[in-house]
Amino acid sequence: MEEALEGYLRSGMLPHMWCAGCGNGIVLHCLIRALHELELPREKLAVVAGIGCAGRAAGYLNLDTLHATHGRALTFATGVKLANPDLTVVVLMGDGDATAIGGNHLIHAARRDLDLTAVVFNNSIYGMTGGQHSPLTPQGSISTTAPEGSNQRPFDLPHLARGAGAGFVARATTYHHRLLTRLIENGIRHRGFALVEAVTYCPTAFGRHNKMGSPVEGLRWQRDHFVDIEKYMGLPEKDRIGKEPMGLFYPAPEPEWPD
Repeated sequence: MEEALEGYLRSGMLPHMWCAGCGNGIVLHCLIRALHELELPREKLAVVAGIGCAGRAAGYLNLDTLHATHGRALTFATGVKLANPDLTVVVLMGDGDATAIGGNHLIHAARRDLDLTAVVFNNSIYGMTGGQHSPLTPQGSISTTAPEGSNQRPFDLPHLARGAGAGFVARATTYHHRLLTRLIENGIRHRGFALVEAVTYCPTAFGRHNKMGSPVEGLRWQRDHFVDIEKYMGLPEKDRIGKEPMGLFYPAPEPEWPD
C-alpha cells in the first residue's frame, strides 16, 4: 500500500517545506489515500491549488497540477472543469485563500454546484505570510494582527458552503484522519460541488501564539474538542460549549450546473 501511495508523490520535490509538526502532510496523505481507493486514472485527474502553506501541496503530487494565484483556485478549477468535463478536479486551499480573498469565488462555486471537490486546509491562521488571523480564526485567538485576541466571529465554513448551495459539505480533523480520508473520497464521488473542511494544526504560527503546545498536544486538542455531528446534535446546549461537530453535514444529490 505505502509503495502505491508513494507513486502519487513527486519524490524530487521532497523533503517538503512545511514546518515540523504541521498537519498539512496528514491532509495530503488523506487525499492520496482517497485517490488510491477511488482507482481513478491519473490522466483523468487534475489538482488546482491556491497560495500559502496549503497551496504548496499541489507541488508534491505526481499528477497534472495547477498552482493558481491567491484566492483564485476555484476560478481556475472552474475553467479546467468546463474545458474538460471528463476530468476529476480537486481544489486545495487554505482557510484564508478560500474564505478571505477567495470568499466570493467560494460562494459562487457552491452556488453553481459545479463538479469540483474543494479541500480547505483550516489551520486557523495565515501561516506562511506572517501569522495574521483569517476568517476562520476562532474568536479570542491571538495572532500577529490581533495580539490581544481576535474579537471577530469566524465563519462556520460548512454552514457557509451549504447556505451558498453546496451539495456535499463535510468536516474532519487531522487527528480523525480515517474519517477525513473517507469524506474526501465521498466528496470526489459526489457529482456536484463538494467542500471538505480539513481542520489541521499550525504549531509555528497558531499554536505558538496561543500557547497550545506541541504538535502532539494539538492533535489531542482536536481529539477532545471535535464530536461526531449526530452525537453533537443530541447534546444539551450547555454541553456543546467548547465542542465542534464533524462528519458529513449535508449530502444532497442535485442536478449539476451543466446539466
